Amino acid sequence: MCPARAESICSICCGTEREVTIDCPSDCAHLVDSRKNDMARLQVDWAKVPFPESKFNRSFAETNGQLLYFIDRAICKFAAEYRALVDTDVVSALQTLAESYRTQASGIIYEKPLDYALQRALYESLKAAILEFREKEAARVGMTTVRDSDVRDSLIFLTQLAAVHENGRPKGRAYLDLIRQQFPKEEFQKSGTSILLA
Repeated sequence: MCPARAESICSICCGTEREVTIDCPSDCAHLVDSRKNDMARLQVDWAKVPFPESKFNRSFAETNGQLLYFIDRAICKFAAEYRALVDTDVVSALQTLAESYRTQASGIIYEKPLDYALQRALYESLKAAILEFREKEAARVGMTTVRDSDVRDSLIFLTQLAAVHENGRPKGRAYLDLIRQQFPKEEFQKSGTSILLA
């Protein structure tokens, strides 16, 4: 039984149409198993990952954990509002925002417009979340200690992580499901909007 279609489908259709034409729910047993198999066979060509010149060691996530967590939370919150969001949208928004911060570090303020409304909306939502994080930190310790370079590197790190986990399927949400695991299930349980962004 396919939980997305509420009917029985053959295993070949399940395998070929999963996250392509079928909008699979995250808890589908076949989807979960296929992702485990995908990760077991994963071989990353780092030359094709965004920002291949940027490498991070294990301590990076620990040092920047609070900011990474805050950005992940903002992505999950947005995804709960907009069910149509998929991994490719997340990668595009993260990558574009990281590029904006990288350009800003060279003294040039330039924001590349995103083609798709959903990606633009996520981009703006992430910008707002980063500003909120800095404001909360400033209120807590009397000043912000997060530099633009910290934000840039955190965005690059998340872009790379998302790109590695993104499976290339049009309706793929492997990365979104991965980061949702950090949070209580009920935190983002919403029906999701069907409103189209202009």
